[in-house]
Amino acid sequence: MSCQCLLLLLLGVGVSAVEVQRPRGVPLSKRQFYEEDKPFTCLDGSRTISFDRVNDDYCDCEDGSDEPGTAACPNGSFHCTNAGFKPAFIPSSRINDGICDCCDTTDEYNSGAVCQNTCREMGRKERESLQKMAEIAKEGFLLKQQLIHEAKKGLEEKQVKLSDVQNSKKDLEEKVETLRSVKETAEQPEKEAKDRHLKAWEDQKAVIHMEKNKARMAEAFLELDDDADGFVSAAELQSHSELDPDSDGLFTDAEAQELLGGMDKVDTVAFEAAWNNVKDKYMSESNVDSPSPVETPPEERESISENDSEQYPEDDIPEDDDEDDEDDDEEEDPDDRDYKVPPTAQTNVKKEDEDDGTMPPYDEDTQALIDAAQKARDQFDVAERALQEVEDQIKNLEKEISSDFGPNSEFAYLYSQCYELTTGEYVYRFCPFNKVSQKPKYGGSETNLGTWGKWAGPDNDIYSLMKYEHGTGCWQGPNRSTTVKLTCGKETVVTSTSEPSRCEYLMEFITPAVCQEPPSLDSLRHTEL
Repeated sequence: MSCQCLLLLLLGVGVSAVEVQRPRGVPLSKRQFYEEDKPFTCLDGSRTISFDRVNDDYCDCEDGSDEPGTAACPNGSFHCTNAGFKPAFIPSSRINDGICDCCDTTDEYNSGAVCQNTCREMGRKERESLQKMAEIAKEGFLLKQQLIHEAKKGLEEKQVKLSDVQNSKKDLEEKVETLRSVKETAEQPEKEAKDRHLKAWEDQKAVIHMEKNKARMAEAFLELDDDADGFVSAAELQSHSELDPDSDGLFTDAEAQELLGGMDKVDTVAFEAAWNNVKDKYMSESNVDSPSPVETPPEERESISENDSEQYPEDDIPEDDDEDDEDDDEEEDPDDRDYKVPPTAQTNVKKEDEDDGTMPPYDEDTQALIDAAQKARDQFDVAERALQEVEDQIKNLEKEISSDFGPNSEFAYLYSQCYELTTGEYVYRFCPFNKVSQKPKYGGSETNLGTWGKWAGPDNDIYSLMKYEHGTGCWQGPNRSTTVKLTCGKETVVTSTSEPSRCEYLMEFITPAVCQEPPSLDSLRHTEL
């Protein structure tokens, strides 16, 4: 016979059973203390009285046990038999108060209140409810057995997979180390060849710089030698005011001689030392004769720009003749472009680097070494990524295998799953063993309501509650947290969310994993009449 039939049979027996006689208001469990042919001893043992003083509407016992069926004792309680439904206790003060508290009306035996016995109807509804609960519990428990079976099978598969992955990790580790050695071996000659190429390029640039410097020095000497006597004198040097060492507007003869190494004049050989002193400031006479357009100061450019805006509507501002500018640039002497503005050490270095061009391509032998080293690096990177993926896989498998998914791993099927509940304002997302989150329904960022912490049910039912902690902090408050209450059901679904306390959420979650085996008939026989 099924659990459902047993439960219905039990309830049917409860309805038709003959009530055991005892004083009004006494539960069946205490019938033995109320024997009519014996004196009554207060249940707290404080005194003994004759039985005719039980329910005589006068309180003799301090615990009120002598008046179970009257309102005489303020601390007494009345037992509602409620035949056909569930027995219950009410405070003695409610006896004969004109309100029917017991569905069998026994609490209003002397008040004149008109009450109807509703126990049978309530019992019928209770049986229907229990029947549905029994069906759900039975089906949920069957589903739970399937989950346990699947979890056991899944655990065995994961353990086998973990072993295989761990073995593949060893092979990958060896491969990575081998490829690392190959890479390092290939990179050494590559580095040496690239260093040689770079050094040759640096040497080539140094020669280029030296030749350019000599050419400029020779040109400067000829320009400074105004009388063409083969010497550059201090007086001739003073004709170039930009060479004034202190730039105070007074280029003295002494300052000029100091630039010439303390001499009045120098020939081409001795001029080399003087050139090193003046080359960063020296302006070619060709640039002085044909100066470049003077750059307008920023503040004047702003003023001119504002005036132009006033003189011309936005759409009528004259456009620059880009083609003319390009033609001018093409006709301009490259050497003139180098000296449009007084040179400085920084601009000279920059210009010289630009004139040097780019480093020439590697020769075939060097390029072959580079290609070989790059191939070795690529192979090493691929192997290293594969090893990292395997290590992550091992970490995830070990975490899943070691997780507490219940006594028989019945909750394992929830791992890596997520369930949502949409309310008027938010979408709640519950990912068991991961986190709980909340997101506004009509756009906005997600809020973490807590990450997986622990099972938090009572000692006798620890797997009935899940605790998620350390969520997003509340404004001037604690970090958010969520308690998930698990209820037996055939489905797996989030049914409700609430916030009983600030920043502390409660979520109701139905799952067959929490279903228990329905009670047997023997465990339900204690239903009292």
